[in-house]
Amino acid sequence: MASFITPAPVDVEIRAGTADDADALADLFWRVRAENAATIPMVVHPRETVAPFLASVLQTAEVWVATVGGDPVGFAAVGPDGDLDHLYVARPHTGTGVGARLLAAARDRHPEGLSLWVFTSNTGAVRFYERHGFVVVGGTDGDNEEGAPDLRLEWRPPSVSADSGR
Repeated sequence: MASFITPAPVDVEIRAGTADDADALADLFWRVRAENAATIPMVVHPRETVAPFLASVLQTAEVWVATVGGDPVGFAAVGPDGDLDHLYVARPHTGTGVGARLLAAARDRHPEGLSLWVFTSNTGAVRFYERHGFVVVGGTDGDNEEGAPDLRLEWRPPSVSADSGR
């Protein structure tokens, strides 16, 4: 199987998420959303609901955690439907390859392809996904809990993309 691993700083480790990660990932999730409120709408649920939500994600999804010195600096989750439901990286680690490594872990486990939703206003994320081979296949004017316009993106490896055209 081809590997999509992208180099990242040597001190970054990518590992499977566990139930013990729920509180740390909730803190990371909330912090990233708050730091990027200009481009990512803030969570519409109270802060205290985020850890139980992420505990359920850790039970039902494939989750990868990027750590530096044992501390989570990013995570990605692919849900049971095969969607990349979460990919968050702490601001100091944005642009260092951490997001690419997390995305590579998801692609390695889902070589048939991935789909995701991203807010239209999150132009940095849209560019990131397009650089990594995702293409826009649809979108909404805000059919989500945040009421914010979003885009549907897909990544398919060349062999799957070619086969789908038959």
